[in-house]
Amino acid sequence: MAGAPAPAEQPAPPDDSPTLGGGSVGDRVYRTLTTAFAVAIPVLLAFITFEVVAAAWPALRRFGFGFLTSSAWDPQRELFGAAPMIYGTVVSSVLALILAAPLALGVAIFLSEFCPRWLRQPLSFLVDLLAAIPSVVYGLWGMFFLLPILREKVMPFLATTLGLARTPFFSGPAYGNSMLAAAVILAIMILPYISAVSREVLMAVPRSQREAALAMGATRWEMIRDAVVPYARTGILGGVILGLGRALGETMAVTMLIGNRHEISPSLFAPGYTLASVIANEFAEATNELHTSALMACGAVLLVVTLVVNGIARWLVWSVAREQKA
Repeated sequence: MAGAPAPAEQPAPPDDSPTLGGGSVGDRVYRTLTTAFAVAIPVLLAFITFEVVAAAWPALRRFGFGFLTSSAWDPQRELFGAAPMIYGTVVSSVLALILAAPLALGVAIFLSEFCPRWLRQPLSFLVDLLAAIPSVVYGLWGMFFLLPILREKVMPFLATTLGLARTPFFSGPAYGNSMLAAAVILAIMILPYISAVSREVLMAVPRSQREAALAMGATRWEMIRDAVVPYARTGILGGVILGLGRALGETMAVTMLIGNRHEISPSLFAPGYTLASVIANEFAEATNELHTSALMACGAVLLVVTLVVNGIARWLVWSVAREQKA
């Protein structure tokens, strides 16, 4: 009706919920806890780094940059150099990655694209189960099964049948315990990590991506090669780097198979050493404070190598993701 007064607005009911600083108490508590948990990670990393570097400082101060370039390791004369261990750590891990990444990607492609549904779950479980086997069990298996095969069949085949003995990488006697043995066992150990991440990433690729490639006349293999794998390459790269990080820090299985010799040799048949192995072998029997500090310096170098590798990995993943968005 014209001229009728508008009804008065009803006041909003009072909010009886407890508030603190403009938000509910529960929200503030939850935000505070999650922030504390997030901050605790870099703080913990900083504490670990500080303690390791502090314990390693006497050796680093005495030997300086020569600790990284020297091959001398004589506790009786108090001479320490980590060059053979750095070399062994990097070479065994990279070689393991070269062996494991194609196989892991092949397993992931089979499980995500070709494997029957009834077989996919049991087979995925068996592949993932490789990650649950203790390192020392891998080492025992490697000593009693892998080393005889490498020494009696694989190494002679590479050196003689294929004629690779003329190259520096496959020269020398076949001891069994070698850089090659360490790389093979590492490849088996990191395979489930790369495969699991790659499989999940491939299965997350939108179905429309596959259908579009098939609609353009691509075969199934061409669809996987040109549409599915490029779409998932960021996640696959992340899985590969995760495997590399696992390989860099592996201790027991590598210690049991690599031969533990303070020597830099280009031959994969020759024994080697890693940073983690020398710590595991000698820390309990360190004869003096400088020896202990040198072992802690090896741990500091391993920590730095791991952080650098992960930093490079993050940069690569970021670069690939940026290219995909562009």
